Amino acid sequence: MAKKRVMFTFPPDLVTEPVIYHLAQQFRVVTNIRRADVAEDRGWVVLEVEGKEEDIDKGLEWVATKGVRVDPVGGDVVEG
Repeated sequence: MAKKRVMFTFPPDLVTEPVIYHLAQQFRVVTNIRRADVAEDRGWVVLEVEGKEEDIDKGLEWVATKGVRVDPVGGDVVEG
């Protein structure tokens, strides 16, 4: 199993959409929210995504096509 850490930055129109839920359901990956800040008009989430490398990559591409900015994150953002 592969694991990637990414940061999603949501535009205002997608803040209330269940993008992370659909990512996990449609691409058979496990998601783990490590840190987040969500407001009415903006939001970002640091997320661990675990699964088959191919499923992770396809899922992250899908998220980007929805309009969410996807950036890689290094290290453990919660533990330091």
